[in-house]
This record gives sequence, C-alpha cells and structure tokens, in this order.
Amino acid sequence: MRRLRRTAALRQLVAETALTPNDLIAPLFVREGIDAPEPIASLPGVVQHTLASLCSEVAELQARSIGAVILFGVPEVKDPIGSGAFNPDGIVQVALAKLRDEFGDSIVLIADLCIDEYTDHGHCGVLTPEGAVDNDTTLEIYARAACAQAVAGADIVAPSGMMDGQVAAIRSALDTESHPETAILAYAAKYASSLYGPFRDAVNVELPHGQDRRAYQQDWRNAREALEEVRLDIEEGADMVMVKPAVTYLDVIHLVRQEVQVPLGAYHVSGEYAMIKAAGVAGWLDAEAVAIEQLTAVKRAGADFTLTYFAKEVAEQL
Repeated sequence: MRRLRRTAALRQLVAETALTPNDLIAPLFVREGIDAPEPIASLPGVVQHTLASLCSEVAELQARSIGAVILFGVPEVKDPIGSGAFNPDGIVQVALAKLRDEFGDSIVLIADLCIDEYTDHGHCGVLTPEGAVDNDTTLEIYARAACAQAVAGADIVAPSGMMDGQVAAIRSALDTESHPETAILAYAAKYASSLYGPFRDAVNVELPHGQDRRAYQQDWRNAREALEEVRLDIEEGADMVMVKPAVTYLDVIHLVRQEVQVPLGAYHVSGEYAMIKAAGVAGWLDAEAVAIEQLTAVKRAGADFTLTYFAKEVAEQL
C-alpha cells in the first residue's frame, strides 16, 4: 500500500475524497445600526457586517469560488415574538434584497429561519405564559418569516428551530403565497450541543439563567432519533437536510447518508471553529491544516456541503 503514498502526486491520484470550494457555504452575520464591521471576539476573523461590508465579503467569497452564503441577522430591537424575522424591513430581508440586486443569480442566498436572534428571551420559539416554547404558535411565525425571506430574494430558507411540523408549515406557506420555487434546507438533526457559545456571541443572544434548549433541540446521546427527524422533514417537503454540529456527529452524518438520497449538509459550528483557532494561536497545532482535515472528514462521512466559518480561508488553499 505504501507504494501509492510515496509522492504527493501519487497520493493525489488515488485520493478517495477531494474537498473543493464548491463544498463550502459561508455563514455571514449582518447587523443593524453599525457603521463599520464589528469583530466577534470568540470567532477570530469573523465579524458582524454592515450592508456594505456584507456585499464586499460576498464578492470576495465568489472570487474564491464559493457559491453560497447563509445569512444571520442581528437586529437593533428584539421583542417576544421575534417580529424582525418576518418584518419586510428586518435586517436579513434588507440584506437579501441588496445582495440579490447586486449579484443576481450568481450566488445562492440561504436565509437561516429561526427567531432566537430576534426574541428578547433568546429562545427559538414564542413562549407560553408559563415560559415553555409554544410549538404551534411558533410555526405561524416561521411561515411568515419564510415568505418574507422568499420575497426578499432567498433561494433557500433554512428552518433551524427544531419545532415539530416546521417544514410542512413553511412549505405550505411558501406554496400558498406563490413561492413554490423557494427551497427548504432543514436543520433536521440539530443537537442541543455545548459548541454553540461563540455563535450566541455573534448574534447577541443570551438565554435567561438556568435555561437551555434541550426541550426542543435533539439529545446529543441519540443517533437513531436523528434518522426519524430526517425522515419526517423529507416527508414534509424538505429539499435538503442538515446535521449540526459536524465533526462531533460524523457517525450521524454517515447514518443519514445511508438512509436518504436528498442533498445532505453539515454545519461545522462556531465552537468547532473557535477551538481550532485558539489552538492555532497557542501554537499547539496547524489550524489551517486541521480545518482542511476536519472538513474533508465531514465530506468523507457523507455530507454534500458544509457550512463553515473557515470557508474563505480554506478555499484560498484548495
């Protein structure tokens, strides 16, 4: 076997998995009320964008052959129902329209569809008077948000709240409101992971003390449950499905790949990114090499594409 490992050219010839920029989707944050990009301390190299810097960033990503981005909004004002998620003048809707005007159909625009960035309590759904997430009321908000994102120019809406029936509610709303071509990327297996901390810094979300999302995000001890979540989302009309996080759940990605034929994504999340960056700064490892290794592993496990904060810098090296 070693004969085929002797040179870089031989190794390249027989490589089973090849990572390319086209496999990568860049998550981008756009924030209301700022005049210049704001660095995110726990995500080195990542910023909260202004509308102007967002457009510049997308142009740089395109120049590196990255063909898709996913947008997350950081509003100035939050409320109990997350109305910024469906307001036509909400930050993501404004950003989608601006990007569509500037780039046309040359970029795939994905809009994260959740309300945690927009609620004053930080949960992914509307709360009952007792403080529990009201699943069915939240579905109505998601449906409105999906339509607002479609009108603004989203090619794909990506429900990430893990509400029961969310894909069916969104698909019905999109079709009823004359958006049948808008696709759905379902966060079908989104785990209640401890790896989301830097993301919450990025969107200025903090849950009340002692609260978490374990009642609606998936238990990280379970894999078979993920397959049921994926099946349900596909039956409800999902065009693509995703596993989140990525590297800690390679087994789940592999299981889902064996089960379904629709496109499968993974989210290399903020904590996975931040750990590599921190270790790289400390000189404990080659951060760039580890990033490429991990993203290749995600593809090897079965993902067709990966959302990653490494998208731009890794694309430069591929």
